[in-house]
Amino acid sequence: MWQRENRVHSKEVYEAAKNALERRGVSVEDIAKIVLEMQLAYNDGLTLEHCVESVDSVLTKREMQHAILVGVELDELAEKKQLSKPLQQIVEADEGLFGVDETIALGSVFTYGSIAVTTFGHLDKNKIGVIKKLDTKSGNGIHTFLDDLVASIAACASSRIAHRTRDLEEHHETFKDISPEEVAPEKNVEGTTT
Repeated sequence: MWQRENRVHSKEVYEAAKNALERRGVSVEDIAKIVLEMQLAYNDGLTLEHCVESVDSVLTKREMQHAILVGVELDELAEKKQLSKPLQQIVEADEGLFGVDETIALGSVFTYGSIAVTTFGHLDKNKIGVIKKLDTKSGNGIHTFLDDLVASIAACASSRIAHRTRDLEEHHETFKDISPEEVAPEKNVEGTTT
């Protein structure tokens, strides 16, 4: 029978997910730059620091953490040629009809609503910022899953900014009026992972 002692603490999973991104050459700031590019035109006073805070908040979600851990692991196994055939060749080539990478990433986007879904589609198609560098078809290394996961994180963080914008408008405020920490009010709740 499953026991509570087998649980992995959420802080450990959060750190593992962030470390996996960093190990693969992706920083929170890299993703935040995509968010800033996507949201700056709509948000007076939005800064990179606001976007970093939003990205970091997205990384506290277990669905996202789990997707990152699975995707990065599969990319790394493919680089070591440790996947079985024909999966090895499919992941290595980042075949267009292999939709599993997008499916995992898209599953993590649904938590943030339709704006996150449409933003993910835009980022998946247009490969902005570090996503372009990670695209297996044009870059080095195997990032079949990672490029889509980064698009997912950026889409979710952009959605958070868009929703926060609406909250600010209702109070006649903009991002000029709030500190980056106020982008993520849930961090002030006791028991959160960060």
